[in-house]
Amino acid sequence: MEETIVLRSVDEAQAEMLRHFRPLEREVVPLIEALGRTLAEDVYADMDVPPFPNAAMDGYAVLGDDVSQAGPEHPVELRIIADLAAGYTTDLKVESGTAVRIMTGAPLPPGADTVVPFEDTDEQHADSLLSQGRVKVLKANRRGANLRQAGEDMRRGELVVSAGTWIRPAEIGVLATVGAAHVRVYRRPRVAILATGDELVDVGQRPGPGQIRNANGYSNAAQVLAAGGIPLQLPIARDTEDELHARLEQGLEWGADLFLTSGGVSVGDYDIVKKVLVSMGSMEFWRVRMKPGKPIAFGHIRGVPLLGLPGNPVSAMVGFELFARPALLKMQGRRSWQRPIIQAIFTDQIRDRSERRQYVRVIVESRDDDFYARLTGEQGSGILTSMSKANGLMIVPEGQELVGPGSRMPVLMIDWPEWNNGL
Repeated sequence: MEETIVLRSVDEAQAEMLRHFRPLEREVVPLIEALGRTLAEDVYADMDVPPFPNAAMDGYAVLGDDVSQAGPEHPVELRIIADLAAGYTTDLKVESGTAVRIMTGAPLPPGADTVVPFEDTDEQHADSLLSQGRVKVLKANRRGANLRQAGEDMRRGELVVSAGTWIRPAEIGVLATVGAAHVRVYRRPRVAILATGDELVDVGQRPGPGQIRNANGYSNAAQVLAAGGIPLQLPIARDTEDELHARLEQGLEWGADLFLTSGGVSVGDYDIVKKVLVSMGSMEFWRVRMKPGKPIAFGHIRGVPLLGLPGNPVSAMVGFELFARPALLKMQGRRSWQRPIIQAIFTDQIRDRSERRQYVRVIVESRDDDFYARLTGEQGSGILTSMSKANGLMIVPEGQELVGPGSRMPVLMIDWPEWNNGL
């Protein structure tokens, strides 16, 4: 088979691949199921929030003028005319010399313009007048203190969550507040995951001579889940045209929106994978100037995009981060798909004459108001533990041979663990 292998930079390859992806169809889901999804339509407030002035603290609803000069030496004594809990109202009007005992969230009674917190009164004191239906205010409060005004959070008709927003717990709360019991979101992409190779066995099997367990099929499936997709794990494809063809047909039958394969796309691999991919669709094979993960395939199988990653486990995971993850987020309508990149001080030393951009697995820690990065250990593309220990990929530009201790380097953060000194 005659093949064309194109040499590309990481940025060129990403841009070329991503131009083939569009957001998927929209669907309506119950609100709680929208967590982690992307909103597909603008949502507006159906009413003012809060809908009425209410108490921001437990205390006493009063006239501000009554308590503006209150203090320990000259307390202001008021008569309690009602006790008002959240969810209830009263028609009793607060006038000079009176107060309504009020709980947080309860509507402000007529006439009142200020709430005095319990701690600014004698309610908890041994000589409290509460049993006599009276309260002493022991501290001045300005007019309007401790109130939530109607509409201070949202106004009726106001855009509160726009299309394209990634829905976090806070957005769930906002959507619930405006009565969005169901919301329209972009559909989650279904990703057919296919690992190829005669040497592979499933995780429940003990490898025989020359065999290894199928780590890529599971690490890539986990990456798909973490990126919001739905993994469809196809059985391992042996190195025969018929079996590979059957697996791809199975993925099409399962309704895959994207194929993600690992293995069989590098120079020196069996030509079976390349031959079958080309026979079933239109494919390009690239050498991307990156390390690890140089060989990448991209194309379409009967209109369904296919991304072919290298077989080495670290290469497959790094390739997913740089190519598959952005594609999945774009399919879900996300406006941005870039991981955060920080600047960190490198504490180790690496020397490599590679003309490719390197993605070095590092552990990033925060200390002394700065970030520090150190190697996870040996950096071979088959050392999967170098990824499990990493929370970042240090980016070494093409052609930079030496990175020594003290060098400030960009790090693509793939994880921000809470336990890591405040990261």
